[in-house]
Amino acid sequence: MHHKTYHVYILKCADDSYYTGVTNNLNFRFVQHNSGINPECYTYTRRPVELVFSYEFKYVNNAIAFEKQVKGWSRKKKEAIIKGNWEVLRELAECMNASHSGNK
Repeated sequence: MHHKTYHVYILKCADDSYYTGVTNNLNFRFVQHNSGINPECYTYTRRPVELVFSYEFKYVNNAIAFEKQVKGWSRKKKEAIIKGNWEVLRELAECMNASHSGNK
């Protein structure tokens, strides 16, 4: 059985700002952003957008929590994970893996 996965993603917009979102269909969502269906959407006037980061979650509540967290981050911190510098996320990983052997 195929388990649905959820992606938290970051788009880099034409004006150099970042947009963070969550979806269960990354390709479809990306096409939506670039075709600009919804004039209300932040990315509508900032196209074309580029997908610069995505991370997969098995559970929607984890994805939503991570999306909220990333949305609150500074530009520097977003750029750190975009560049693959996961050092900044070490604390996050530790609190998400509370059942990890190191915490027993």
